Amino acid sequence: MTKITASQVNELRKKTGSGMMDCKNALVEAEGDLQAAIDILRKKGQKVAAKRQDRETSEGLVFANTTSDNKKGILVLLGCETDFVAKNNDYQQLTQSFVDIALANLPADLASFKALKYDDNLTVEEKITEQIGVIGEKLDLNYAVIDADFVLAYNHPGNQVATVVGFNKDENTVGDAAKQVALQVASMAPIAVDKDSIPQDVVDKELEIGKELAIQEGKPAEMAEKISHGRLNKFFKENTLLNQVLFSDGKRTVKDYLKDFDKDLTVTDFKRISLN
Repeated sequence: MTKITASQVNELRKKTGSGMMDCKNALVEAEGDLQAAIDILRKKGQKVAAKRQDRETSEGLVFANTTSDNKKGILVLLGCETDFVAKNNDYQQLTQSFVDIALANLPADLASFKALKYDDNLTVEEKITEQIGVIGEKLDLNYAVIDADFVLAYNHPGNQVATVVGFNKDENTVGDAAKQVALQVASMAPIAVDKDSIPQDVVDKELEIGKELAIQEGKPAEMAEKISHGRLNKFFKENTLLNQVLFSDGKRTVKDYLKDFDKDLTVTDFKRISLN
C-alpha cells in the first residue's frame, strides 16, 4: 500500500474542501496521485448527485453585485437542502467564489456560467458536483445578468432574495430612487417591467382564466369576455413593476414615482432571484 503523508492529505483538502478521511481514502485508492484523487472525489459527488436529484433545494444563499462602473449587474444563487449547510462559513465562501467568477466573466446565461473555469482543474459545474460529494446535499446554481445605463444591486438581509435593477439614466439622475425601486422588486416580485414586456402566451392565459371564472360565476359569454379584459388590467397593475403602487408610498405608481425625479426616468430591466 502506498504511504500517504499528512501534507498530501492537507493539499487535497485545500483543493477540494473534502473531509480528512475522504481525502486520505481517495489518495490511497489513487496510490498517491493527487489529480487521480481529485477525480475520485468528483465521482463520489456524481454518485451523491444522482441519489439526491429529486431533493428540494429550498435553502441556500443569493447574492447581487455590479461591475465597478455600475453598467452591469449579476445575481448568483447557490441552493442547498438545509439551513445548517447554508449558514456554514465554507458554503458562504463557495457561493462568493461563484459570484466573483460571474462578475469577472459576465457570462450570458447559466449554461455559459457553468462552463467557465473554476480553477485549473475544474469548471464551475464540475466544482458544484465535487462539492455535492463534500457536503452530501444536492446543490443548485441559478444566475442572471442585466446591463443598463445604471444598475443597482440590492441584497436583502439574510441573502434569501436579491435584485438587480437597470435604469435609463446615470446614477446622478436616479439617486435615492434606485434603492426604493430595488426594494419594490424584492418585496412585490413583479414579473415584468410593464405590460408590453409580458409574453403574449401569458396574456392569453390570463384572459382565458378570467373569462372562465366569469362564466363559472354565471355571466353570459359576451359579458365574460369584457370581464376578462378588466381582470387582465388588474393583473397588469399588480404584476408589472412600473404599474405597481409603490409599497413604501401606497399612493403613487412606480412610474409616477420615477417621473418625480426626472420626467424621462424609467426602469429598462430587472432580475430577481429568491429562495422562497
